[in-house]
Amino acid sequence: MADTLTIHRAGLSAVQDLGRLGHSRYGLPVNGALDQYSARVANVLAGNDERVPLLEITAFDFGCTPSADVLIAVTGAPADLTVDGVPRPRWEPVVVRAGETIRITGIRLGVRVYLAVHGSVESPFLLGSCAPDTILGFGRTLRDGDELAVRTPFPPIDHPVFGIPLFRMRASVPRFGEAWTIDATDGPDVAEFGDSADRLFRSEFTVTPQSDHIGLRMRGDVPRRTATGEVLSRGVPVGAVEVPAGDELLVLHRGRGVTAGYPVLAVVTSTGLSALGQARPGQSVRFRRRTVAEAVAAYRSQRADIDDLRIRVRRVFDSLRIPVTVSH
Repeated sequence: MADTLTIHRAGLSAVQDLGRLGHSRYGLPVNGALDQYSARVANVLAGNDERVPLLEITAFDFGCTPSADVLIAVTGAPADLTVDGVPRPRWEPVVVRAGETIRITGIRLGVRVYLAVHGSVESPFLLGSCAPDTILGFGRTLRDGDELAVRTPFPPIDHPVFGIPLFRMRASVPRFGEAWTIDATDGPDVAEFGDSADRLFRSEFTVTPQSDHIGLRMRGDVPRRTATGEVLSRGVPVGAVEVPAGDELLVLHRGRGVTAGYPVLAVVTSTGLSALGQARPGQSVRFRRRTVAEAVAAYRSQRADIDDLRIRVRRVFDSLRIPVTVSH
């Protein structure tokens, strides 16, 4: 009989991965974890390939119980992680005994938490990804009482290495707060906004409740387009900062449609998108202008941090004879 996680309190949670890459030319959104950095790090800390399924928990409290010993890692927004009522560290590997209850409560400052299980969890796939797609009606949104099969059994272990600070994995934890600074490069239509284009980088914007995985809507001193011609529908990237008619900015995220007809003032960088995936309604956002070269350097630096973390995890896991899993 397969080992399982039994969901007691699902809140707003789903089985997620890094997304459905390479299919935008067919009209399919990429989807996937909105905070890609936190999702990747959670899987690496759990000894998994960073692309395998994990749980994305949004805003509300969550609880589950494993039927066998498991090793987990919890990353993302600040929250309280307890195992059978005992506080446990986030952004570190945590051993959980069979029958103990994992609770994630009090999500704050950000909005999404990621729970990875050593060996990953079973999930249906579509075009190489388990990422939910609301347009296609695909994906696994969790409910109270659901059971998730754990792919790879975890050997029983409770080693002091997981409690001694000297052996902490030292994952790089992003800054969370009530205000966000989001990096963006100039977009293809920046010239159409004249002098008002700089408002994007001088002003503060507020995330509205109408925001979701498709895009974030923001109110503030919105730049005004000075060009009068029509904008034809064309392909738009994840992260496009669009300026529809009205008093809002629209920042497209991973669930975005692949074409649009609004002018694109700027494009949020890859590292900025992960931070933007944590922005809550009511929080303030400031955009910081970056060149393409600076955006690429920041992404490479973040990737190097994850690669270094993977090496540290592998060394510790190898010494404890814990298998490090690979992609599906």
